[in-house]
Amino acid sequence: MNQLKTSNALDQLKKHTTVVADSSDFESIAKYKPQDATTNPSLILKAAKDKKYFELIEEAISFGKAQITTDTLEIIAIKLFVNFGIEILKTIPGRVSIEVDAKYSFDVDKSVKTARLIISLFEKKGIDRDRILIKLATTYEGIKAAEILEKENIHCNMTLLFSLPQAIGAANAKATLISPFVGRILDWYKITEKKEYLPHEDPGVLSVTDIYNYYKKFDIETEIMGASFRNIDEVIELTGCDLLTISPALLDELQIKDIEITKKLDPSISKNLDINQIDIDEKTFRYMLNSDAMATEKLADGIRKFEEDLNTLKNLLKKSL
Repeated sequence: MNQLKTSNALDQLKKHTTVVADSSDFESIAKYKPQDATTNPSLILKAAKDKKYFELIEEAISFGKAQITTDTLEIIAIKLFVNFGIEILKTIPGRVSIEVDAKYSFDVDKSVKTARLIISLFEKKGIDRDRILIKLATTYEGIKAAEILEKENIHCNMTLLFSLPQAIGAANAKATLISPFVGRILDWYKITEKKEYLPHEDPGVLSVTDIYNYYKKFDIETEIMGASFRNIDEVIELTGCDLLTISPALLDELQIKDIEITKKLDPSISKNLDINQIDIDEKTFRYMLNSDAMATEKLADGIRKFEEDLNTLKNLLKKSL
């Protein structure tokens, strides 16, 4: 039986899927008791404007000033991300995801060096690297960086992922986890096609479902964490996905919703589907990604927005300096 009757939709969802908080606000994370939590420049920027986190900013600035470096602001920003991660880990039993600067999305060497620095800062605070996921944009270079890092037992969360070739590339690199976006895909199709979609027709839901079925069909161990949700219908349609990272607003909506949830994604169903395995090398990856207008545009747009938010955060830190 897939159906479970519990007190609310969130409780039912947790029976089938690992719930992750898409937030950098400690109070929200503690409230919903997720297994893991994710951060990104946009979330950190929002949280950093709250006075209650001023001590974390002060500590990061002090740390940055003490380093011998040509880019103090970059070191301060990285340390601030780590500071938030340390606090988040006090409220959850699992892992926290920390993002590498989006401007390094096409630079394997810089991505690897930044990831190693992030891990070293956590380990100096006594936190095991198994509790950290390094977020990298799923460019070809991001995938290559993940391949290097995973061999060093530095676990990677491939983000800004909008297509099957990106997912296959990440799996080939043995990335620990991928975060295929749902809501941003829906946004693109609503604007491009000028239409609304029913939950089961949602292009973002269908994209993650395809990735899930491919992974389970071919016994790929990389975990799938649906991300970037616009409404709870998208979340419910992906019940059964390995993990789902959900914003506090939608977690709250699920918590008060008294509806029955059924498992929609199941490995036993995926196994029986007629799916062809795809060999991905660099040329194939770039060609398939380029052939997908939505994935190409949303990947580029996501990199720009994350870099913009990180630069805004750096400007805030610069004023504090």
